[in-house]
Amino acid sequence: MPLIALGLNHLTAPVALRERVAIDADATPPALADLATQPGVDEAMILSTCNRTELYCSVRDGAEQIPANWLHTRNQMTPGRLDEFLYRHTDGEAVRHVFRVATGLESMVLGEPQILGQVKDAWRAARTAHTLHTPMDRLLQNAFQVAKRVRTETRIGTGPVSVAFTAVRLVEQAFADLHESCVLLIGAGDTIELAVRHLIERGVKRLIVANRTVETAQALVNPVGGYAIALADLPRHLAEADIVISATASRDAILTAPMLDAALQQRRRRPMLLIDLAVPRDIDPAVAKLPNVFLYTIDDLQQTIEQGRHSREASVQEAEAIIDLQVERYLAWHRAAEFDQPLRIYRAHAEAQRDAVLARARDMLAHGHDPNATLEFLAHTLTGKLLHTTSVRLHEAAEHGDQALLDAATRLFDAHEHDA
Repeated sequence: MPLIALGLNHLTAPVALRERVAIDADATPPALADLATQPGVDEAMILSTCNRTELYCSVRDGAEQIPANWLHTRNQMTPGRLDEFLYRHTDGEAVRHVFRVATGLESMVLGEPQILGQVKDAWRAARTAHTLHTPMDRLLQNAFQVAKRVRTETRIGTGPVSVAFTAVRLVEQAFADLHESCVLLIGAGDTIELAVRHLIERGVKRLIVANRTVETAQALVNPVGGYAIALADLPRHLAEADIVISATASRDAILTAPMLDAALQQRRRRPMLLIDLAVPRDIDPAVAKLPNVFLYTIDDLQQTIEQGRHSREASVQEAEAIIDLQVERYLAWHRAAEFDQPLRIYRAHAEAQRDAVLARARDMLAHGHDPNATLEFLAHTLTGKLLHTTSVRLHEAAEHGDQALLDAATRLFDAHEHDA
């Protein structure tokens, strides 16, 4: 049963397309249920982050195109519209891909650790939706182990590596003295939490965190002396911010051009730096047209990211070696597991035949039949039933010249080998 890894990411698709295809946490359960019920799909998992949307599916032969078709239909796109942006990996390469994703080798920031948590969230969602069976569940468990080994046995994660850290580096380049700056952060997830830590380390003067749930934002800023506001209060506080960093899971823009224009007027046109780390985007792209506004999206961080990438490049080969070994081990397990199912069916069939013949033999003894004659019946009848289907298949193979099957049978039934 083929394993398919299908998706698009920051290397293959612009943010405008990624945000259209993105599947947020609330939409994931019904999307999983729908994907898993598509014809030919046996298992399914959805991984959707700011940099990627990926489908992992185990499908029956002939259904390899179903995940791509589903993605087009879900986004109301004509078939093939996404093809130039999609990558597709099958079987061993799909296994390798999920290992690379979990270890951060496919991330915009090489080796960033947040992706592992996102893969685990995707795995938990699929488990909760009952769209995983043993093969893919085992695959994900192995991916977590591989990521842990790469993290501990290589220097792939040396130094701070995250989109949040990269955003703060960009802030430092734009504002030489953060001690005199006010930073407004929108959201309260992992990315914003990391950004808060990095900003505090760099001595930022003032922090404001805006979130839909004020209590969550308050818990984030209390230890560092900042203050929390509700999203609804953004227009009243926006003018205070020299820097805005936003990373929410909102489907709609949180900051609009009219909101920013009003804030700039209050600031007497003092410049503002806006960094939008969300997909879908939190800040309306039209904001970039306003004077004295410098807007960066997650795709614009690439140059800053590349500066820190070279220090970790040397660890990539070590990580790849670990991944190569674990890919082979998983594929060996999968091959054995695929063989195990027909073996269980064959064994269950043989045991059913045995029980039926044994029941007849016991009945014969209960009715006074000669024990020796009953044993003869038991042995001959059971042997005949167990060998019947195999004998028929071997006769058919001989008639049709199926030498491969005949050779396999010779190896399987080699009496001398079994005696040894």
